[in-house]
Amino acid sequence: LYSPIGMITAIRKELNKFDIIHLNEFRSFQSIIVHRYAKRYGIPYVLQARGSLPRIMTKQRLKRVYDILWGYRLLRNASKVVALTQIEAEQYKSMGVSQDRIEIVPNGIDLAEFESLPQRGEFRKKWRINNSQKIVLFLSRIHKIKGPDLLARAFATLLRDFDNIKLVIVGPDDGYLPVLKKLIQELNIEEKVLFTGLLHGRDKLTAYIDADVYVLPSAYEIFGRTLLEACACGTPIIVTDRCGIADVIDGQAGLAIPYDKDALGKALRDILNDDQMRRRFGEKAKLLVREKFNWSVIAERIEDTYKQCLNQ
Repeated sequence: LYSPIGMITAIRKELNKFDIIHLNEFRSFQSIIVHRYAKRYGIPYVLQARGSLPRIMTKQRLKRVYDILWGYRLLRNASKVVALTQIEAEQYKSMGVSQDRIEIVPNGIDLAEFESLPQRGEFRKKWRINNSQKIVLFLSRIHKIKGPDLLARAFATLLRDFDNIKLVIVGPDDGYLPVLKKLIQELNIEEKVLFTGLLHGRDKLTAYIDADVYVLPSAYEIFGRTLLEACACGTPIIVTDRCGIADVIDGQAGLAIPYDKDALGKALRDILNDDQMRRRFGEKAKLLVREKFNWSVIAERIEDTYKQCLNQ
């Protein structure tokens, strides 16, 4: 099934058994083949690009070729497209999709995973961080697009005002770790930075719980599931305005700021110096994720999108 020939055979034989198709990827061989047979069998499909529409970062020319040969047809023939945010909705429009075929449905989160949260202090104890230290948490894959270099530079400016502070970097290397470690060495903040590597399950939750603030300083982020995880743990957030749900976070679960070192440094100072602000954002964050990003709510909206396609 996972070889190209096996995939084509399986799709050709099985696709006509379905009433509707949901494609969760834009630039892929699978999408090309599904599009071909969906059109042949007259089966409507919903396309969800999940942040992959812009031709940014790597392979920009190859992405353009794909779009000319297959991408624009994929979008044109979709009964509906699903955008995670208004930013992604605008990206669809820029590629020729009309407003009436765009549905904005955010990602959700399984709140059952957050019903029994760890006790405060477990992460600090394991990693020997004393209770008086403020923890600034970065939890994501370590890639330039996620902005860990911006955070490191902003964090370095805090040391003039904060002595008892720790930058905790959680996540797997995605090719940028050596560059980041060199930058941290140049900034002379090695003793203030902790790399834990990838954390799963309860270990990851302990990091959110013990953090004073969670920072996602991405250069581009169509959504950001970790923001929902932080919200569910009641951890206040700082996010750049290049994140698709920055407008939802700002003033509710935390602060949205420009992609700028000085702006990030100021936001960190403001939130770390104000216990009441952090507490207020933490409480609102839990409420926000339950009201807007509960999977049961998201599932209803996706189901409604399917019904619209089938009734066309």
